[in-house]
Amino acid sequence: MRRSSQRGLTLIELIVAFTILMMLTGMAVPMARYKVRREREKELRWALREIRAAIDKYKDDSDAGKLGPVKLGTEGYPETVQVLVDGVKLAGEVEKKKKYLRRIPRDPFTGSAEWGLRSMQDDPKSQSWGGQHVFDVYSKTMEKAPDGTPYSEW
Repeated sequence: MRRSSQRGLTLIELIVAFTILMMLTGMAVPMARYKVRREREKELRWALREIRAAIDKYKDDSDAGKLGPVKLGTEGYPETVQVLVDGVKLAGEVEKKKKYLRRIPRDPFTGSAEWGLRSMQDDPKSQSWGGQHVFDVYSKTMEKAPDGTPYSEW
């Protein structure tokens, strides 16, 4: 029998409460990991879309003749991704440069701003770059999405 001056929990009550907390924690951790992975995937899609849109704008301007004569072998695509950030002098302008990106987005899976590059001559699933020009970018991570496709193929 307990006295009214004694307060606290019995050992059984502590074990039951601790067990319930452990079960709840065990369910929350996988959900948190899933959410973190989804956020990274969302960031990756955004970064790829941003870089690819900049490459397309560069190509459109080059085809329209706004960037001057097309360099042989580039087919109107930028030579590197850094060119999109540094800017390109417009044809007929002395000091004016057009920039296509403010900065190179960082890859959320590798944590760096270094992307895999492909030119038009490269195989669409190739992991090596021919070096002619930048037609497409991909993530350098070897991880796979939940559906089994590598992030490098996004």
